[in-house]
Amino acid sequence: MGERKTIELEQGWEYMQKGITKLKGILDGSLEQFNSEEYMMLYTTIYDMCTQKPPNDYSQQLYDKYREAFQEYINSTVLPSIREKHDEFMLRELVKRWANHKIMVRWLSRFFHYLDRYFIARRSLPPLNEVGLTCFRDLVYQEVNSKAKDAVLDVIGKERDGEQIDRALLKNVLDIFVEIGMSQMDHYEDDFEAHMLQGSGAYYSAEECLKRERERVSHYLHSSSETKLVEKVQHELLVVHANQLLEKEHSGVHSLLRDDKLDDLSRMFRLYHKVPHGLEPVSNVFKQHITAEGTALVQQAEDAASSQAANGGVQEQVLIRKIIELHDKYMTYVTDCFQNHTLFHKAMKEAFEIFCNKTVAGSSSAEQLATFCDTILRKGGSEKLSDEAIEETLEKVVKLLAYISDKDLFAEFYRKKLARRLLFDRSANDEHERSILSKLKQQCGGQFTSKMEGMVTDLQLAKEHQSSFDEYLGNNPTTHTGIDLQVSVLTTGYWPSYKSSDINLPAEMARGVEVFKEFYDNKSKHRKLTWIYSLGSCHINARFDQKPIELVVTTYQACLLMLFNTSDKLGYPEIMTQSNLSDDDLPRLLHSLSCGKYKILSKEPNTKTVTQNDSFEFNRKFNDRMRRIKVPLPIVDERKKVVEDVHKDRRYAIDAAIVRIMKSRKVLGHQQLVMECVEQLTRMFKPDIKAIKKRIEDLISRDYLERDKENPNMFSCSAFSDYKMEKTGLEFLYIPPSMQFCASGLI
Repeated sequence: MGERKTIELEQGWEYMQKGITKLKGILDGSLEQFNSEEYMMLYTTIYDMCTQKPPNDYSQQLYDKYREAFQEYINSTVLPSIREKHDEFMLRELVKRWANHKIMVRWLSRFFHYLDRYFIARRSLPPLNEVGLTCFRDLVYQEVNSKAKDAVLDVIGKERDGEQIDRALLKNVLDIFVEIGMSQMDHYEDDFEAHMLQGSGAYYSAEECLKRERERVSHYLHSSSETKLVEKVQHELLVVHANQLLEKEHSGVHSLLRDDKLDDLSRMFRLYHKVPHGLEPVSNVFKQHITAEGTALVQQAEDAASSQAANGGVQEQVLIRKIIELHDKYMTYVTDCFQNHTLFHKAMKEAFEIFCNKTVAGSSSAEQLATFCDTILRKGGSEKLSDEAIEETLEKVVKLLAYISDKDLFAEFYRKKLARRLLFDRSANDEHERSILSKLKQQCGGQFTSKMEGMVTDLQLAKEHQSSFDEYLGNNPTTHTGIDLQVSVLTTGYWPSYKSSDINLPAEMARGVEVFKEFYDNKSKHRKLTWIYSLGSCHINARFDQKPIELVVTTYQACLLMLFNTSDKLGYPEIMTQSNLSDDDLPRLLHSLSCGKYKILSKEPNTKTVTQNDSFEFNRKFNDRMRRIKVPLPIVDERKKVVEDVHKDRRYAIDAAIVRIMKSRKVLGHQQLVMECVEQLTRMFKPDIKAIKKRIEDLISRDYLERDKENPNMFSCSAFSDYKMEKTGLEFLYIPPSMQFCASGLI
């Protein structure tokens, strides 16, 4: 006989791979089976590769590849199919995959049988069958046993509640817990049985015991024993073992909240409601649990904001939506499980106050809430909701506001955003605007919304003014504005402050302004108009070489563009002189027209920043596929100004509160005055104790208060205070002067 041909490892394993691939196909439902010839060839290949002379004895390599074949199949096919399913569907998939795995182990162990007989015996290695099962245990069972246990316990719970369940499925799953131990019961006992026994409702058994004792009374004991007997059982079951019951790993309050066990929580409430102070530890855990969940949401938002900032993205308004969902969830717990008990309302309020007042990416919760409202209420906002859903969401937003300490900051941010929606016709629906204001009024009082309500009404009046103006022009055919002009006349005091600049208007615009002034002076002789051109917008027809394009620009941008009707090229200083704009505004405006998305002006030198040495000319070659384009201005972050305005207003509010308290109390100690001041102001913001002390000193220096000569910690109203208050109206300064702005019109 000739010498046997050597089989190389790669060549032999390639052949074995074909057999393994066919086996996988059989497991996936292929009807094709191994015939005896194929089986013998696969067995013989392994035999030959293990009996070749060194260095071609590949026993160790084949033993390793046997394990790798299982690992590859589990990672590529088994785990993904189990991970994508949940609850009972996951259990069914697990049972199917375990059955398939056992078939695969059986077949591959036959192919590799020679290893089991000689190589493994000599090396004292784990047999092939054990290696195959260990792969499933380490890769699949370790990952899913906890989820499988939870799913099985849920199904058992359903059966206890009277539902029909698939008992055969449970048996098959629990067989895995047994079989995976390979003749040891550890996995079944530790990973399943212990949880089942612990979770079988300590509260359920307590309730059953109390029920049985009452039945006992009704059957053969005297009725006078009932109260004593129930109290005794209650004490033994609930009071003696309170800590153990409430803090148990699998049936304590934490785990019941974590696993949404509403029935068990209700049962716990019913039991501990009867025990003096029994609900306090439950409500404390409830508070801790909500605080932890809410704080985690805030942290997620912070992380998302950081990564988005790093990637140049914009943070989504998801945090408020998630907090609303959290509030809905736990309000259901309070009403359904805890029967609206005040302790749980209090726990929920205190928990939400903790995480609802944290900042995310430098943005306060007050600002986030105002921005969230804006996305819902403006046209084209990110929230696409039905009218009913908008109303419902606004209701929930106002509830969240109750937890925010800086309500005055929310009011100022909200007012700024409301003004933009109203002035630029971005409000989606007037009814929703009025609806949220009425909700806010109910929650925070009329003073909170008076200016905002004034703004909404003002816009309605402004439309009537515009109609009167159009009528006036129709009745005076000789009066021409030169342009189509729309003006919103706004009332003093309602609106935020806007920059008013003496810009040099082009003749066409100036003529329109003069005509409107004549009309308005005839109508309202005792009122003075201040023109706020920074809010205006214009539609300009620009003639480019390719085609005319309508440009939608701000009034300031329009004034700059109109300068190029009479000059081909202008330097920065000339533009400044002719427009009368300052260095604060001019670079931003010129940047928007020459360096932004649409380059209406050409700039020399062609850089990305505007300097005083630049020159500009009209870019006749500009073209765009649209016939109308809006030329955007870079966004200005107003956050800092809003915060400064609010802090300024707080000084007035603290002054007013101190004076009011002192007028009613006449004489008061320092600590009491500070406490009463905090109590009065907390409704709108959380006052800083140092700020209150500073305002007291300031009022003393201005002769509103006097310090007692004998006791420096006692204060009284000064002799001049009544006269001063009469002159300044300080005692009524809930609405500070900085919030009373001039009347304004806009083009």
